[in-house]
Amino acid sequence: MIATVYKGDKTFDVIEKEIEQPQNGEVRIKVAYSGVCGTDVHIYHGMMDKRVDMPQTIGHEMSGVIDAVGEGVVDYVVGDKVVVRPLDDRKVKASDKGFNHICEELKFIGIDSPGSMQQYWNVPAFTLHKLQESTDLKLAALIEPLSVAAHDVRLSGLVKGETAVVLGGGPIGLLVAMVAKEVGAQVIISEVNPTRIAKAKELGFDAVSPLEVDLVEYVKSKTEDRRADVVFEVAGVQPALDVMCEVAGIRGRIVMVAIHGVKKEIDLFKFFWKELKLIGARVYEKEDYEKSIQLITANELPFEQMITDVQPLSKIQTVFENIDKNPDGLKVLMDCQL
Repeated sequence: MIATVYKGDKTFDVIEKEIEQPQNGEVRIKVAYSGVCGTDVHIYHGMMDKRVDMPQTIGHEMSGVIDAVGEGVVDYVVGDKVVVRPLDDRKVKASDKGFNHICEELKFIGIDSPGSMQQYWNVPAFTLHKLQESTDLKLAALIEPLSVAAHDVRLSGLVKGETAVVLGGGPIGLLVAMVAKEVGAQVIISEVNPTRIAKAKELGFDAVSPLEVDLVEYVKSKTEDRRADVVFEVAGVQPALDVMCEVAGIRGRIVMVAIHGVKKEIDLFKFFWKELKLIGARVYEKEDYEKSIQLITANELPFEQMITDVQPLSKIQTVFENIDKNPDGLKVLMDCQL
């Protein structure tokens, strides 16, 4: 079979390896599609070389069909369409308080252990979610990032009739906006990239550039001066941190979606003055995956438009080089059988 491995220094190799039999409690998946995540791009740039055990097969956004079942697996059979929730929580401790998706010794499959950018992938059965037979496997590859968005929106407490401002119109920002809109909220996207603004508008969203309009005044004009009930900080840059407290209304909730690797400055006075809440949101839980599967199965949101390119797995090096050259793209999928 064909597998890909990251070797460091922005280099992937395509290799031939033996197909392995699944061990006790595992299944083997014939991987259909594997999406390229922002984390995968960080790995490509060498930002996670201390964490990734090279050479390593990466990837965690995927869809596929079970090809073989190991001993002890009773809930899945050959031919089942599945996705993987790539969290290995087997070292969960009592001190983790039952939150196994953020347990202290959590291992992220596809980063800390081999991932989905290969033709066949052996994974623990407890990571699986079953799909309906009619599910489009190309769309199903969006379930993992969509689950991030579902988790963010669920933790925010957003309800129908509220206003949500999404700071950042990249892939996760757009998925957050879709889930927020599905809840019944008014959604405003703030994004500086003209191509992504155009894409957001194409998807039916109210999208503006904070470089061209006063975002706070714009949101006030759309909410009878109430401002936002919920703000999703997805951009991960200081200007977004500066404006999130301003654009949030009284008792607004701010969800920290972006990953900030270094300490940043935040106006804590605004939290006191308006009784704001700051909510951390990391990966997802089982119910978020089930919500995303429902959304993908119903396919009533413009998920197809999120996929901007599909390339053969064998061209992985070119795929990552092109992502560097074209940062305007949204979701790139790799066909893992080509």
